[in-house]
Amino acid sequence: MPLRLDARAPGFAAAFAALVADRRESDGGVSADVAAIIADVRARGDVAVAELTARFDRVDLDAAGWEIPVAELDAAVAGLAPELRAALELAAARIRAFHERQRPTGNDAVDAAGVRTGVRWTAVEAAGLYVPGGSAAYPSSVLMNAIPAVVAGVERLIMVTPTPGGAANPLVLAAARLAGVTRVLRIGGAQAIAALAFGTVRVPKVDVITGPGNAWVAEAKR
Repeated sequence: MPLRLDARAPGFAAAFAALVADRRESDGGVSADVAAIIADVRARGDVAVAELTARFDRVDLDAAGWEIPVAELDAAVAGLAPELRAALELAAARIRAFHERQRPTGNDAVDAAGVRTGVRWTAVEAAGLYVPGGSAAYPSSVLMNAIPAVVAGVERLIMVTPTPGGAANPLVLAAARLAGVTRVLRIGGAQAIAALAFGTVRVPKVDVITGPGNAWVAEAKR
């Protein structure tokens, strides 16, 4: 049965805190597993990421390649049905236009004493984009996470997506290319989040990580 909370109700804060605590308690096993994965990646870097990817996704990263070539992204775009490509391009254009309107602008002024004050908005240097893999395709997640970063001026975008059995979802790859992403790593799960957070030899460290995921991914981001 759905639980309904009213933010205006006097007991909202306590009810919300209880809901969060109950969720964390039920996910206790996930928390412990994720903590172990994060510690392993932090300690052993790429070796841990490769072992975990082989275990969970059945992919040998050294054989398949950690990074999906740009040529494969281009091929995914070229392989789109015309109506599907048009839909993705329309969605990308609308998302871009919205965030361009939303982007703040800096300002400065000189007061009577001759002191210049102002605000300067700058983007983070690097962002990690998590995109779920498997049989389900989430091109919308790619567009809605990558395009705002591009509009904001983020210099480096690193997308990670699991490729179970070695198969990358072509729709996700096409959306990445249309959104302006050129670096896509075939890793996923909590190990991908940890690698992005701490950085490894093969996985660049980023300043922020966005994108949806399962309970393990959400816990790793938390």
